[in-house]
Amino acid sequence: MQADPSDLAPQAESLFGIRLSAKQVEQFSRFEALLLDYNARFNLTAIRDVASIRTRHFLDSLSLLQVLPASGALRVVDVGTGAGFPGLPLKIMLPALHLTLVESIGKKANFCQLVVEELGLADVQVLNTRAEELARQPEHREGYDYALARAVAAMPILAEYLLPLVKVSGKMVAQKGSSAHVEAQSAARAFNLLGASLERVIPVELPGVSDERYLVVVRKTSPTPTAYPRPAGAPVKKPLT
Repeated sequence: MQADPSDLAPQAESLFGIRLSAKQVEQFSRFEALLLDYNARFNLTAIRDVASIRTRHFLDSLSLLQVLPASGALRVVDVGTGAGFPGLPLKIMLPALHLTLVESIGKKANFCQLVVEELGLADVQVLNTRAEELARQPEHREGYDYALARAVAAMPILAEYLLPLVKVSGKMVAQKGSSAHVEAQSAARAFNLLGASLERVIPVELPGVSDERYLVVVRKTSPTPTAYPRPAGAPVKKPLT
């Protein structure tokens, strides 16, 4: 029998000082049920049990509310979103967000679209494409207040994916593990080449999770040169170091 996800609410308030409405609790409940169902058939994510979904997917995603402003119609892009993390939990909590989910694997992009429709989420665009291609499109290049990613790639690669999408004065936020500080330092040259600089690294604590978690926040300070991002595959084959 599926457990009641209402215990997500006190955890979110205790950890991050946010309160879930009855509607938001119901949306998370429906999201959880869809994820459990589809994961059993399509292998969307390695996290399969209810407790881990709430902690490592929902609460981990909501940790970004420590960075994103609580109000305002921000334009946010989530690159390599997988099954919708961190973007969809953030959209549930901040309904005014204009959210774009970017996922290159079709079955995952299709699942995200299903969740958007089932939860009745407005102003969400799901794109089955690569970040390198998206950043070449005028309507997306340097068009976002925030670009987010979780465990997608090493920091120099991730910076080349995200920063071309961010407005000047906007931010990229990368969710990282114990290597966060080392990765942030190693990507200093990449940040500079792409028109940005490290702002801060924020520790994240999750209940029952011993792994170190951090938010690496990088501020866009000038336009990204038109040479970046390089064609698909190039950022991985030859990272900016």
